[in-house]
Amino acid sequence: MDLVLVSSVGAVGMAVFAMFVRMKAAKKPASVKKILLPPLFMSTGAFMYVVPQFRLTPMEIMESIVVGMLFSILLIKTSKFEIKDQDIYLKRSRAFIFILIGLLVVRIAAKLVLSTTIDFGELSGMFFLLAFSMIVPWRLAMYRNYQKLSKELN
Repeated sequence: MDLVLVSSVGAVGMAVFAMFVRMKAAKKPASVKKILLPPLFMSTGAFMYVVPQFRLTPMEIMESIVVGMLFSILLIKTSKFEIKDQDIYLKRSRAFIFILIGLLVVRIAAKLVLSTTIDFGELSGMFFLLAFSMIVPWRLAMYRNYQKLSKELN
């Protein structure tokens, strides 16, 4: 079976999982741990670069980081906190789900197009770096906003 197809199906599964996690998280108070641990756990994926097949050129690194950071802007804009009952909660946003689906469609389309010219290993490395470059600024912005509300609460 084609690796690009399998990885695309995996991306869809992860996106659906992320949507459910996001909806469930909105029902419980936010915390610093819940905000900062996901990028830390995801960072272990960088061990993929130990294998030469996944290593990137400087241009591929730059492209992945820039696109990831641009995508993070959409996530940052749709992630807001609110104070309820002396706790801080992540506000539900309908736009978040549509943005997540849109980003997924763009990523899958890009993967299908790029897979004709870029080796699967390098492409995997690029998309991991893109995702990591998207989640880190998003979570740092969430942390900053959480800290602001936390000061208001105290």
